[in-house]
Formats: sequence, structure tokens, C-alpha cells
Amino acid sequence: MTPQATYDAQFEARKVCVLIPTYNNAGTLGNVLRDVLAYTRHVIVVSDGATDHTAEVLAQFPEVAVVAYSPNRGKGIALRRGFRYATEQGYDYAITMDADGQHFASDIPVFLEKLETEPDAIFIGARNLQQENMPGKNTFANKFSNFWFYVETGLKGPDTQSGYRLYPLHAMKGMRFSCTKYEFEIEVLVKCSWRGIKIEWIPVQVYYPPAEERVSHFRPFRDFSRISVLNTVLVTIAFAYIHPRNFIRFIFSKGGLKQLLREYLMSPEESNGRKALSVGFGVFMGIVPLWGFQMLVALVTAALLKLNKGLVFIAANISIPPMIPLIIYMSFVTGRLYVKQDATWLLFKKDITLASIQQNLLQYISGSITLAIIAGLLAGGITYVLLQVFRRKRLVAD
Repeated sequence: MTPQATYDAQFEARKVCVLIPTYNNAGTLGNVLRDVLAYTRHVIVVSDGATDHTAEVLAQFPEVAVVAYSPNRGKGIALRRGFRYATEQGYDYAITMDADGQHFASDIPVFLEKLETEPDAIFIGARNLQQENMPGKNTFANKFSNFWFYVETGLKGPDTQSGYRLYPLHAMKGMRFSCTKYEFEIEVLVKCSWRGIKIEWIPVQVYYPPAEERVSHFRPFRDFSRISVLNTVLVTIAFAYIHPRNFIRFIFSKGGLKQLLREYLMSPEESNGRKALSVGFGVFMGIVPLWGFQMLVALVTAALLKLNKGLVFIAANISIPPMIPLIIYMSFVTGRLYVKQDATWLLFKKDITLASIQQNLLQYISGSITLAIIAGLLAGGITYVLLQVFRRKRLVAD
């Protein structure tokens, strides 16, 4: 049902626009624009090097602002240029829609309604991925994307690939992005989450035409490869810097340590043994020499073993940057058990070389594994004893 009145008042009050990137979608673009213009005239179309009759279609809508360039650069560039243009025009928010007709303009008021309660958040239109005509590759790709998004940010979401979104442009000022194709929509979510911008999902309608009528510019092998490379980079940054940074901030925030103890250690739904095992395993993974992959391996293994992933993650942060020199030193000290010539002195030698490190790699690796086992057992044992004491006292007090 087409609404009788537009939402221009809300769009103008909040400085919102609808941003539609398009590449050779002339067959559907006209209907998309007619539907959107029934709600607002604040519409921007980014023509990403279109070679069909997109220009003729746009000429029928003089009220629509157009950003056009050639050649085709990819959806990421189209969105980035659209964001820049919208900001230059004074908009603080952009609702992005695809030009292929899969999104319904009737969901626009839902985004505006959510904006009233969360003015600094990104809202993603979560699609029903089980509906008729949904491409199977889309469902798989979305699950794949959701998993890595969780690993990189700690956030669980039902649909990280939906292009129907509301972006708070004012909160994204100064951010830098590098992706140019479809993978940009992953990069922007992860980096916004790292910046502290809240991300929420709202259910929206979606239309997928039959396969024979569908127009898609997604190239499965090339685009999936680009997404995989991006996720590799983001995961490395997340575990090397973002997660430890967030953990330290949380610990030193007001009430952070108390909340940590209450939610993860004192919660009654898990046994003391499983909690202690989770802590011990986390400490082990934080020390074992898998630099760069410790947290990823820890969380995946914890999920397989059904351990408390929160406790594993917390305990694995024993390898935060201030602790790394001490862990390396203690690994060399422990490794003395396995070598004839002690190489601990290498750590304090000014003219240390790669060759000298390679020659004594055995001492470090064997020592770090031994240290990880010992520290893991001690941490697990101490945690079990403390839980037995304090949780019993809490039960008696209750």
C-alpha cells in the first residue's frame, strides 16, 4: 500500500537521506525510486559506472540527487562516495538500499522510529533468509560472515550482509576505509563496532525474484576471496589489539571487575570444575607459542569442548602486551630443562641476531609449552579452590 503522505518532516528534522548505489540496474531502478519518493524527496543515487540506460531512467526523476562517474569501481567505492556527498550536503544519516528491488520502501519508517531511540547506532535490516527464492549461496555466505563478525567484534547478529541499513554519518566522521567492493559492508561494520558505535538489527521484508529473472553482480570466487582476505586482516587486528584493549578498558572501568566476577565466576548455571577448566585452558592458550592465533584457536577449541568461552577469553588475555616480555623470559627460563646450553642471555644481548634466535628456538618453544601447562594447571586449581570457598559462602548467605 502506497502511503498518502511523505515522511519529509522526519527526514529534514533528523537530516536523513536515502542512498541508493546502482550499477546496471536500469530495469528495477525506476520502480525503486518511485517507491522511495512516496516517503521522501531526500534521495541520492550513486551511479557506479553504469553502462546500460540508467542515465535515461534517472532523467525521469529530476528531484533525485545523482553522483555519477566512470568506470565501475565497486559497491564499496559507491557507498563511500555517497557518504561523502551526503555529508557535504549536510546530512547526518543515510539509509542505504539496493537498486535491484529486493528492499521495500515501506520499511523506511521502521528505521526512522529506531533512530529516535538510538541516534548514534547503525541499524541493519535483517532479512528472512529462509524465504522462497532465497539463493542458497547467500544463506551460506551470510552464516560465514556472521561467524567472522562475531570473532572480530564479539557481537552476534542474524544478518551482516544486508544492504538495507541506516548509517550515523556524523558518528563515522574521520574513519578510514580501504575496501572497494562488496567486502566494504563488512569492513564498515567491524570498524564502527571497534570505534564504539552500537550495531542493532531490525526485521525487514525482502523480495528475491526467481533465478531466471535475478540480476547479480556478485562474483562468487573473486568476491569471496576478497572477503576471506579482509577477515584474515580483521581477525589479526582484533586479537592483537582490539580485544586486549577492550578487556583492559572493561577491567578498569567502574564496576567492571565486580561485573566480571558476578557474570562469569559466580553464576550458578555452571559447575566449579567447568569454570576452573575454562580458566586453566585460557591461561594455557595465552602462553602457548601461537602468537597471532592464540585467541582464535582458544575460542574455537572452547566452543568444541563446550567450555565457558567468556572465561577462556578473559584468562587468555594473560598475554596482553605488558605481560609478553615476562612470558617470553619465563619461557626461556623454563626451557633450560631441555637444552645443554642456556640461551636466556639472548634476551639481554644488544647484538642479538636472527641466527642466534633460530639456534635457540628449541629452548623457547619447549619452555613456553611447559610454562603454559604449569600455569594452566595452577590457574585452574586455584580457581577451583576459590570457587569452592566463595560460592559456598554465597549460598550460605543467600
